[in-house]
Amino acid sequence: MLKLLTMQEAIAELVPDGASIALGLQLEQMIPFAAGHEIIRQKKRGLTLIGPISDILFDQLIGAGCVEKVIAAWVGNVMMGSAYNFRRAVEQNGMRVVNMTNFTVALALQAGAMGVPFMPTRTALGSDVARENEFFAKVESPFGGQDSSQNQQESRGDGRSRPSVPSAAGQTGGGKLHAVRALSPDVTIVHVQRADCEGNAHCWGNFGVMLEGVRAAKRVIVVAEEIVEPEVIASDPNRTVIPGFLVNAVVECRYGAHPSPVQGYYKRDDAFFRQYHEQTKTKPDSDAWLERWVYGVADRRAYMNQLGGCRVDELGVKQHAYAAQADFGY
Repeated sequence: MLKLLTMQEAIAELVPDGASIALGLQLEQMIPFAAGHEIIRQKKRGLTLIGPISDILFDQLIGAGCVEKVIAAWVGNVMMGSAYNFRRAVEQNGMRVVNMTNFTVALALQAGAMGVPFMPTRTALGSDVARENEFFAKVESPFGGQDSSQNQQESRGDGRSRPSVPSAAGQTGGGKLHAVRALSPDVTIVHVQRADCEGNAHCWGNFGVMLEGVRAAKRVIVVAEEIVEPEVIASDPNRTVIPGFLVNAVVECRYGAHPSPVQGYYKRDDAFFRQYHEQTKTKPDSDAWLERWVYGVADRRAYMNQLGGCRVDELGVKQHAYAAQADFGY
């Protein structure tokens, strides 16, 4: 199977209507905006979006009418606050939202990656996140568990006694746990620095829940700033965080994460996030924004040409910070 595809081919082949898609898994960096824009251009419908702190890409997909449901910890513009399309979709159109936390999104994806139905956790036991939430269930530990506040006594061998060290089971608060249901996205789309034509990918910086999202997914699209020879990837195996056998398609797309940053390639375009917030306050405003930045450009090259050479140069890395050389020889 040929894995090296154009963005148009990858989205057309691997993202059907009604799919659940994990995006923006690396939190505020390396958000696959170019892939999201191609989803919009191809007018995909009925999608479920999955992500932790989901930035304005979710808002754009929602504004374009692509989304039926969101499973996330937060949706908005990290710099500016709540996102307008998301709010309109929830308040006016009744879009379904499953409220998670960053950690429980990670647990749900990890369960999917492990092929188990749920992950046990104590998180959110003291909050309302789990209330009437389809991803949470209260369970009792099969190993019991004692209240950690009760110190048992054990013999010291000299007639006196001392408090015993609580066991792991004894620290579960009587064995009460949440079970967080597994998430297995139909498609996970991630952006990385470089990959080879088989999808073996190098990535550095903040991973967020990218690795869990890749391993849990039924299909994976890797978008890379550059496609390199296999020898480059093989030269640093510890940085090969995504193995090619998990990848269905790999796409070369320079600046494919703009306006989010890609460490070592370009910084975050803060001005773009501010402008998006100001230019999408109403539905007509949002439609005009999508027409200019998504529908009105054929691909990422046209998008970057519209952004302008001076802006692109300003975003480039100004102070390099190279890792020390590693010797994998014997």
